[in-house]
Amino acid sequence: MALRLITACALLLLGAVSMHAGPAPAQETDEAYSATVKVDATADSAAAAREIARIDGQRRALASVLERLSGASEPAKPPKLDDKAITDMVASFEVANEHMSAVRYVADYTFHFRPSKVRRLVRVAETAPTESGGKSSPDKNVGDKSSVDNGAKSPAESGSKPSAESGNRVLVVLPVYRDGSNLVLWDDPNAWRAAWSQRPAGPGPGRVVLPLGDAGDLAAIDAEKAGSGRPEALTAIAQRNSGSETVVALATARRQGDKLAGLDVAVKRYRYGHLVDTQGSSFEADPAESEADFLSRAADSVAVEIESGARRSAGAHSDQPGSLAVTVPITSLGEWVQVRNRLASVSAIRKIDLLSLSRQEARIEVKYIGSQDQLKSSLAEVNLDLGGGDPIWRIQSSGAASAR
Repeated sequence: MALRLITACALLLLGAVSMHAGPAPAQETDEAYSATVKVDATADSAAAAREIARIDGQRRALASVLERLSGASEPAKPPKLDDKAITDMVASFEVANEHMSAVRYVADYTFHFRPSKVRRLVRVAETAPTESGGKSSPDKNVGDKSSVDNGAKSPAESGSKPSAESGNRVLVVLPVYRDGSNLVLWDDPNAWRAAWSQRPAGPGPGRVVLPLGDAGDLAAIDAEKAGSGRPEALTAIAQRNSGSETVVALATARRQGDKLAGLDVAVKRYRYGHLVDTQGSSFEADPAESEADFLSRAADSVAVEIESGARRSAGAHSDQPGSLAVTVPITSLGEWVQVRNRLASVSAIRKIDLLSLSRQEARIEVKYIGSQDQLKSSLAEVNLDLGGGDPIWRIQSSGAASAR
């Protein structure tokens, strides 16, 4: 048992030595790491065709990005990557012009790749072995999840702040629609979700992404779980769509007879399943516009507010850097992993170095932006408390201190 724990600790140390979190610098949120491709696949079912199309599309999109970044007429050939490795490089994607039959799937996919992993892949490609026997770059395991750092340059090397693995702070929106006694998310008809599906995805921090609604999405969450804020379901749908947060946009229809007269929208934003913000809006229908146009207008307005709020949150902290040596009391490796994941979601935190790990505690160095009060407030959003003081700071789950 002790040997297994020591082995697990060693593996965890390899995977958690360096972790970045926080908003990405401007140069990493542009279109240089994104590409749009048209996909067309046929299989035994529409769902199978869609999966084949996505996998083929992400490979072609990555090739397009690498060619663009290399700036050469004949770019160096990148290392061979399997489908899983390429999927791990995708930060998010959007789908437009989607059409399907029982066996065929056609759409336009826009893939947004993780800048740090693409940069590393370009470096590997540029220094790949040649026929003359030149040595390859020391960088390895491109696309491998075992190292969260993934070869990103340090601030001194890049001249910029460290970036987040979730750099673009993708917000996965769930348009839940209540019309009378019906509460729907994936089920048709859902006119509210249809209105969201017509919106183009915006660039930069706080980009709103609508899940495709495939079998995996349906299994992860439904209208009832979204409406009630089930943490495990919200976390699952965010992870499936490479999102940093989940936004439930619950719209309740107000009708006069059969006519849609208004809409009340409650917007709740969750990070790792924890509620971090709540907003509400009401919209009145214009007699001259159709129901679809009214819902589209409401969706556009709500999306703008969500994206603006995310940008305000990302820029809420000052640029003053800080660092704390922190002890994290734990009772198991599983508890450390949960705390680590919550720390990774905090926008104020830029980097976490794991200094040591035992059965009772993890010792880490937290590098952050802003004041200690801002850090404490950000940690509280994910149910973590920052306590103690120099020289011994402590981070633990809210309420854990009284329970111990």
